[in-house]
Amino acid sequence: MPPSPRRSSGNRQQWALSLLLFVALLGMSFYYISAPQRANDERFAAAHEVPLSRITQGYKEHRFKVITVRDNKVFAESSTGAVVQSYKETLDTVSQLGWNDPLNPTVVMVENHEASNMLYAVLPDVILFLLIISGIIWLFRGIARSQSTALSFGKSRARIADAKQVKTRFKDVAGAEEAKEELVEVVDFLKNPKKYMDIGAKIPKGVLLVGPPGTGKTLMARAVAGEAGVPFFSIAGSEFVEMFVGVGASRVRDLFVRAKRNAPCIIFIDEIDAVGRQRGGAGFGGGHDEREQTLNQILTEMDGFEQGTNVIVMAATNRPDVLDVALLRPGRFDRHVFLDKPDLDAREKILKVHTENKRLAKGADLFEIAKQSVGLTGADLENVMNEAAIFAAKRGHQALTHKDLVDALEKVTIGPEKRSRKLIQHEKDITAYHELGHAIVGHLCKESDKLHKISIVSRGSALGITWFLPEEDRYTTSRQKFLDEICGLLGGRAAEQLIFHDITTGASNDIERASLIARNMAMRYGMDTELGLVSYGEKQGSGSLGADLSNMRNYSEESARKIDLFVRETITREYDRAMGFLKMHEAKLHHLAKILLQKETMSVAEFIAEFEDKPITPIEP
Repeated sequence: MPPSPRRSSGNRQQWALSLLLFVALLGMSFYYISAPQRANDERFAAAHEVPLSRITQGYKEHRFKVITVRDNKVFAESSTGAVVQSYKETLDTVSQLGWNDPLNPTVVMVENHEASNMLYAVLPDVILFLLIISGIIWLFRGIARSQSTALSFGKSRARIADAKQVKTRFKDVAGAEEAKEELVEVVDFLKNPKKYMDIGAKIPKGVLLVGPPGTGKTLMARAVAGEAGVPFFSIAGSEFVEMFVGVGASRVRDLFVRAKRNAPCIIFIDEIDAVGRQRGGAGFGGGHDEREQTLNQILTEMDGFEQGTNVIVMAATNRPDVLDVALLRPGRFDRHVFLDKPDLDAREKILKVHTENKRLAKGADLFEIAKQSVGLTGADLENVMNEAAIFAAKRGHQALTHKDLVDALEKVTIGPEKRSRKLIQHEKDITAYHELGHAIVGHLCKESDKLHKISIVSRGSALGITWFLPEEDRYTTSRQKFLDEICGLLGGRAAEQLIFHDITTGASNDIERASLIARNMAMRYGMDTELGLVSYGEKQGSGSLGADLSNMRNYSEESARKIDLFVRETITREYDRAMGFLKMHEAKLHHLAKILLQKETMSVAEFIAEFEDKPITPIEP
């Protein structure tokens, strides 16, 4: 494995300390070598210049106590401490100047600077030599590091958390009771393996967690490890696959060897579809030698588990249909645990889990937020609570109010408000009538979802929004509900044409969604009597849970003509129905539009009070 950050940091500190020590020693050497010269410099600083002959004459007359010769400079100090300075020729010696009389009491000193001059001359070579030596040492250490990295290239990159580090428990995973029940057996086996082995039971070697993104697959795996109190090896499927063939298989072998040493433990492979796709070039993704060899090694290791090793492999994916069939057979990932999007009760429990470290104000209703968050996953709900906390902090609240929760839910589901987008009055009028067209038609359609809110404040790319929410979780949809949904989608375009006698591009997304519903009614659900109970078009695509798949045409031109005819007739019929609703309540449409233009946002209670209870007199648009 590559050197750890701590080790690299230690090497850098060692090099920095060595460099500082070298600089300090060099500075101390300069200091002590130049100390006498600095002392003399201070003593001779006040000397005034005189001719050399005057110093010679003073020497003969014994007027000087000390004469100092420094290179071509001559300093003479009298008994009173006065200092004079002169210059001599470089080649002149003391004898030639006549300062060598043994009977003369004047002391003649010649300072030798050869040592310091030699140091200055040799210093650049010494520094260059030290730099070369340092470079060689650094080069050899780099080679040693690269060899160490090469040797560890096939080592597992799995992150390991010991039993004390894994704090997650089943209580931290809300809204997945059925999945917990299936995994309780795994926890019990890891805690009490002898109970199962004595009776001859075999615990599944592999547990595959399947579900859309954000439903808590990784969290559930950590909860199993936390409940069992065992080490937890975590790695992503993509971390096995490298450019070189055989590296992934080597990492798989190393991972299972480490796991057996730490048994009992859990190996968790996230996004296993990255390495576990179908082999042989068939199906999704095509052939890939490195990935296939890695998959083969995983299959071999799972087959090679000895009884009593107490190592369980857990994996997560949102694309179970692309996995190789050998990976799913008994003896490998033979237990599948499905984590679906949470229902109403589960959403409320998840919201409560994410409010444990937050304060809720009086009146904050988590059940109401759970009812309004149909289709959101656990990760989405965690994001909602985080956004609510941000709203509360920005507004200076000491606790999360219900408005903070509602605003956070709307931001996550339909996008943040864009009040900076300024519309001209005519566009605001069109938007108000368009959104009220959706609201009135949807309200009058019996099978339509319940109206929740109407707004002409821009959100994302939409100039306004009419928000419908189901009153309860539904898992099937009737033909009439599809038709009412199409009718409600076309209500906006119908209102534009009825009031302004013109149409705009604002209904483009509505038309697209209505067309898709009608086409699915004909091609997937068998809801056209003329086409019969036949599914048209083979599904193609990535296979991700929660993602729509494209269709490959496998039907004749005649069938295609009938499908197009059904779609066109259905949309035309529902558009006429929407227009009929609006013509019947045109006066209320005008009245509601006037209120909406003033308030910009209208709740369902306000809409119903104005639409049903209050008598409306016709007003001109």
